[in-house]
Amino acid sequence: MKLIKLTAISAAVLASTAALAADPVIVVDDNAAVAYEAEPVAVAYQAEPASYAYDANAGVVSNTTGAVVGGTKGFFNKVVNPASVSAEVGTLGYGANIGWSLNEKTELQAGWAGGDVADLFGGDFDANDVNYDVDADFSNPYLGVQVRPMANWFTMGAGIIVPDNDFDVTANSEGGEGGYYEINGARYDADSVGSLQGTMEHRNKLAPYATIGFRPNITNNFGLFGEIGAAYMGKTDATVRSSNQSNDTVQIRNGDGDQTVDSGLTAQQVANLAEQELEDKDYLEWMPIVKVGATYRF
Repeated sequence: MKLIKLTAISAAVLASTAALAADPVIVVDDNAAVAYEAEPVAVAYQAEPASYAYDANAGVVSNTTGAVVGGTKGFFNKVVNPASVSAEVGTLGYGANIGWSLNEKTELQAGWAGGDVADLFGGDFDANDVNYDVDADFSNPYLGVQVRPMANWFTMGAGIIVPDNDFDVTANSEGGEGGYYEINGARYDADSVGSLQGTMEHRNKLAPYATIGFRPNITNNFGLFGEIGAAYMGKTDATVRSSNQSNDTVQIRNGDGDQTVDSGLTAQQVANLAEQELEDKDYLEWMPIVKVGATYRF
């Protein structure tokens, strides 16, 4: 009888353990019913310290730390692992940018373009009737977004430039040897005015821009791009000085001949007139953006 009891007890315990049940196990013999309560199954759980949030609708407490930490890691990984790097050259200068993919069609870009790029747009320009040689010192950091609205090579871009562009200008006289500067319709004798040199810079500290372009992929990782558009740089501040700083008045050429008459203006006053013409020149108010480059995608 004892052997039967032990066998029955062992079988009951094994059966309850295999089923992972915590219900009591009842064993009956000839004299009495004896209840054996199975030990609850022990589960080991180790977790990082967590913060919890109570969901009133579901009536449960949930761990929010994993989601927050996971989201932060995802954002950090995107920042330190950009989607692309590009090199570019154009009217804003020589430069590069880094891109981060926000989704399949949208990319955030941060870049810089600058240097002396005056030769890219001819190296000179006309302000009314005076021609100026230009040396440029550009610095154009920018932040923008590139969108592929049709998920193909066509792109649209927009963003903000922080311009710090300086132009050094030198006036060229007209009319051959000796020559003249034609300012406000008057031809001031170049010999009496002296050389006219100055600087220009944009007034805007922030310049919005917009572009359209194309970005075809040549391989899985390598591609080319081109963009055209404009940036609103605002008016320019100009400073022009004459090499003749005397108080002598300068001469005006009379007609097509060599006859001259007294203008009643000093050379620096003539330079001030040229300065005003430069500031009134509005083609630099909207800075054209034309650039090409290459992109490597990770």
